[in-house]
Amino acid sequence: MVVARQLLLRRFSYYTRPTMGYLKEKIIYDMTSDTATKPTDQMFEIMKQATRGDDVYHEDESVKALERYVSDLTGHEDALFCASGTMTNQLCLRAHLLQPPHSVLLDARSHVFIHECGGLAYHSQANVTPVHAQNGIYMTAAEVAINIAGEDVHQSPTRVVSIENTLNGLIMPRDEIEKISVLARSRGIKMHVDGARLWNASEESGVSLREYGKLFDSMSLCLSKGIGAPIGSILVGSKPFVAKCRHLRKLMGGGWRQAGSLAAVAHWCIENIMPTMKHTHQQAKRLAMSLEALGCVLVYPCMTNQVWLNTAPTGVTTGQLAEELAKYGIKIPGGNGVTCRMVLHHQISDEAIDQFITVAQNLFEQYKGSKPLAITGPASILAYPTTVQ
Repeated sequence: MVVARQLLLRRFSYYTRPTMGYLKEKIIYDMTSDTATKPTDQMFEIMKQATRGDDVYHEDESVKALERYVSDLTGHEDALFCASGTMTNQLCLRAHLLQPPHSVLLDARSHVFIHECGGLAYHSQANVTPVHAQNGIYMTAAEVAINIAGEDVHQSPTRVVSIENTLNGLIMPRDEIEKISVLARSRGIKMHVDGARLWNASEESGVSLREYGKLFDSMSLCLSKGIGAPIGSILVGSKPFVAKCRHLRKLMGGGWRQAGSLAAVAHWCIENIMPTMKHTHQQAKRLAMSLEALGCVLVYPCMTNQVWLNTAPTGVTTGQLAEELAKYGIKIPGGNGVTCRMVLHHQISDEAIDQFITVAQNLFEQYKGSKPLAITGPASILAYPTTVQ
């Protein structure tokens, strides 16, 4: 009985200790996704200073400050802070899609199509027109034009064109987006962007969020990927549009009460972490170039913070590479295939990149002269990769 009580007290103290100092974790450089960033001590201090109002009643000043800030950044009238990018995408699309039959035209690799649990069908009763980009990088205005569904009674008319930028780390040229925007709006079709990593596109291309904002009726901007906030995503649009999204958010169970601490830290992250993205992109490009020089194949050109890698020519699986890297505190997707996606972020150090390259070089050297592995299984990613979180 005494032993049981001691164990209970020990467990209780573990979770209620006022500081986390004694729960020191081994440093892991996690490249599985930019969602893997950990909140820092400084972020927790920011959270403690936030207001504590009720956002369901639109009474929290930290939340309202974030929403004003992002709406101003993007040149839109209003914004709505939400829990996730899936939620902000689905809210935007549902608010645009008023009455079926209707459809959304998008790139076949789009997150809203593949990785949001069929949300377009479930929430909006919408059909989808997936476009397979012939250039392998982004869909063009010409491809959009020939895929728009009209008002024929046999069709589900296109009501929204949804663009993802970046998509698989690739930047869609602003000029192409503008052509699509002009085309869509000339036909009364709404423009939406899944901008989970639009921050990266903006920092790398030099196109401001406000310039991008002119091309879209709604924008979804994730805060917990490259921006590095612990939780959250934010949508922007006109005041009536955001009011509709706010109502739908409550319907979907997304209204939250004291969300000020999360909004405050997201606000801080935009101001302090977004400027570091160019350095992260440089790290990713250096890693990509080094791995290519060691015999790997790049599935996609490295434009921002993602490295899409094929190790087949080296005779090494991604699982073997992941196992070796793990010994040095570097985490990448493993498995028995020969392809993987690595995503860098502000918590990946230059030393970790150096270590990665050294480990890969030593491992590939061991397999030098080996027969290249067959491109099977997960390597179908080479033909037409899909996005992942």
